[in-house]
Amino acid sequence: MNDAVIDIRGLVTRFGSNVVHEGLDLALPAGEVLALVGGSGSGKTTLLRQVIGLLQPQRGQIRVFGQPLFSGDALADRQLRRRFGVLFQQGALFSALNALENIAFPLRELRWLDRDTIHDLVMIKLAMVELEPQHAWLMPAELSGGMIKRVALARALALEPELLLLDEPTAGLDPDRSEAFVALIRRLRDQLGLTVVLVTHDLDTLAALATQVAVLGERRILAYGPLDHVMKNDHPFIRSFFCAERMSRVLARSRS
Repeated sequence: MNDAVIDIRGLVTRFGSNVVHEGLDLALPAGEVLALVGGSGSGKTTLLRQVIGLLQPQRGQIRVFGQPLFSGDALADRQLRRRFGVLFQQGALFSALNALENIAFPLRELRWLDRDTIHDLVMIKLAMVELEPQHAWLMPAELSGGMIKRVALARALALEPELLLLDEPTAGLDPDRSEAFVALIRRLRDQLGLTVVLVTHDLDTLAALATQVAVLGERRILAYGPLDHVMKNDHPFIRSFFCAERMSRVLARSRS
């Protein structure tokens, strides 16, 4: 797909004798929100790590914004990675840095912004994720679980990315905070025109956010498309995962 933000062809991933992906193909157009789902060991997080560039596959190609992710050109690879932001499952904040310094970290890595500009940009990002200016001075240990997620999201958005990658974005949050965080992601996606990829096992998060769903299993993509389309697939795992009674309740909540 020529206009795909992410285009994966013939992906093969092995860890020793364990084959995780075997000839996996996936193409994601701009503006979509793709949820990666699957059973334990199906390779969801591994695939996300490969799209981020933290793990190189044994075979196959990953192109992001039309460019190879592992080109061998260090400068080109670094410039490409600035076009996407990542929110890790537990936030992955630097424990020795306060919220402001965590968000400022990627901005300081650019080495061409002065201190005042960085401070102003951090405050803008804090406001974007619905945190107050005084929260900038809190250390990660002083932040609630929901605030950690928001600071980590602000850091992921620091370089104005076009692609946002989320690993279990609502994991560890209670239902109210999870719902509020999902609403925040949805609002930012609409405002910023982001393409989003998220790994999730939470059906409420999936139903509220995803425009496309990819089900991983048997070393490949078992089904890919809008949620309503995927739910009609007769594969045993898909029927079990999207249990009709459970999903009907989830969809009712997401549409209320």
